[in-house]
Amino acid sequence: MEQDIEVIRDKNSMRNWSRTKRAQGEKICLVPTMGYLHRGHLALVEEAKKRATRVVVSIYINPAQFAVGEDFSTYPSNFEGDLDKLKDLGVDTVFVPSDLYVREDNAGAGKGQDNIASGCISCLEGKSGNGHETWIRVEKMEKPLCGKSRPIFFRGVATVVAKLFNIVEPDFAVFGKKDYQQCRLICRMVRDLDFAVEIVGCGIVRDSDGLALSSRNVHLSPKERQEALSICRSLNQVKDAVCNGQISTGILQHSVLEAVRNAGGKIDYVEIVDQETLQHVDRIDLPVVLCVAAWFGGVRLIDNIELQAPTS
Repeated sequence: MEQDIEVIRDKNSMRNWSRTKRAQGEKICLVPTMGYLHRGHLALVEEAKKRATRVVVSIYINPAQFAVGEDFSTYPSNFEGDLDKLKDLGVDTVFVPSDLYVREDNAGAGKGQDNIASGCISCLEGKSGNGHETWIRVEKMEKPLCGKSRPIFFRGVATVVAKLFNIVEPDFAVFGKKDYQQCRLICRMVRDLDFAVEIVGCGIVRDSDGLALSSRNVHLSPKERQEALSICRSLNQVKDAVCNGQISTGILQHSVLEAVRNAGGKIDYVEIVDQETLQHVDRIDLPVVLCVAAWFGGVRLIDNIELQAPTS
């Protein structure tokens, strides 16, 4: 018989649920999401089911990672659709907090995210000193790549993930490698702050045309979607070039930059960095990752490919 999903909205109730299950000998895996679930998210859930007896999927659009002018207020959502997809996969528990931050004078607390009019980090900041003011910074790893154009993004990511870990208390947590910098940054935070959580990174899930799955893809026009395919095509061309002996990161980066620009994209960055430290490298000798961020219309897309020079 099909089992209903338990939706938990209260932090204490979520913590009590986890502690009860763990006392019964169960293992818990957390899949943090911002909702509007696609096949990429569902692949994370499938991986989580291999690791634990209980899977908790969190759905929370985190205002702390959106700066003024970014797309918090237009970020897509379909809560009932998300529940249906998770139910089909056999997930029995979803954590949907109304708010994870203490607002100035408690304004908006418990009223749900629809109450956040400004829709970004500014709604958490106040003048009275009563609002949220504790942040986690992974100081070096947050600065390159997406951190250059989104300087508060990873502060918000690290903080909300730490809060989820403290509330859910999972044994495992699964993250997608499409957000490569995020995945590596969370691994470093867990190591440095001694969280008792094993982080599992999962490979990128792509649509049939090669575009990396993203909740934001829904905002692409048909023309922009076709133009955006230049990203994955150029990444595959770089992989071929490396297999054929090209190890100069400058040449490889330039080829991607030109391909995306010629297709109509506006480049945020094209960088080849060390997989562990995310620091720029000039030649491919250690394992590296080529990361791309580009705008097509009003949609910012990210993608990447892990690379290693041939050993012959």
